[in-house]
Amino acid sequence: MYYSLTIVIPVYNESGSIIKTLESIERNVRLPHTINLIYDFDNDTTIAPVMEYKRTYNKTNINMVKNKFGKGALNAIKTGFSTSDHDPVMVVMADMSDDLSCAAEMLDKLNKGYDIVCGSRYMTGGKQIGGPLLKRTLSRIAGVSLYYLTGLPTHDVTNSFKLYSKKVLDTINIESDGGFELGMELVVKSFVKGYAITEVPTVWTDRSDGKSRFRLFKWLPKYMHWYMYALKNKPKRNPANKLQETNV
Repeated sequence: MYYSLTIVIPVYNESGSIIKTLESIERNVRLPHTINLIYDFDNDTTIAPVMEYKRTYNKTNINMVKNKFGKGALNAIKTGFSTSDHDPVMVVMADMSDDLSCAAEMLDKLNKGYDIVCGSRYMTGGKQIGGPLLKRTLSRIAGVSLYYLTGLPTHDVTNSFKLYSKKVLDTINIESDGGFELGMELVVKSFVKGYAITEVPTVWTDRSDGKSRFRLFKWLPKYMHWYMYALKNKPKRNPANKLQETNV
């Protein structure tokens, strides 16, 4: 049973949405938690409203943490992982694209013994609203095809909104060097190693404020690398099957 949680949020000039994101977390995450917002540079527009919010509401569980591995989303998430000594880690975007109403269900799955819980746009009950057509089409094809071709127990391997046990983060060697493909690498490698993975339906909504740091054509080859890795290294048995049967 987990009694606390670390929430990692990579940020890049998110002044228009960050307070709404923090308020959504406070409404939906009942487990005691620490929120670590990872930024690249000291004049990031996210910092001022967050510090004002902390002072106004005495939010001692919210921290601004400077990216220590270099600039960019990948290094921000890696920095966020390093801030948790023992807690499970939930990765959340700062732009209100992730629906935190499923947080309780994700934590329940982790407490039942799963090692990674994926927020899934492409399973029954999930939904994606907005976003570039090519990006969402490729993402759906990748997730659904790996689900059927390899038995990977999530329809949405590319979504960054995931909950990780500390055990997974401590035993997976991160090789990604691009951006948000990190989430795919962690799930694929964990599946191959035999960790138990599951998913819960989530609604993803494209950002209405600020500018996305997602670089489709730059990162597409990196996603393809982990897609092929999953096909080549799929385990003979689905490691989550036994756990799923136990939790029925």
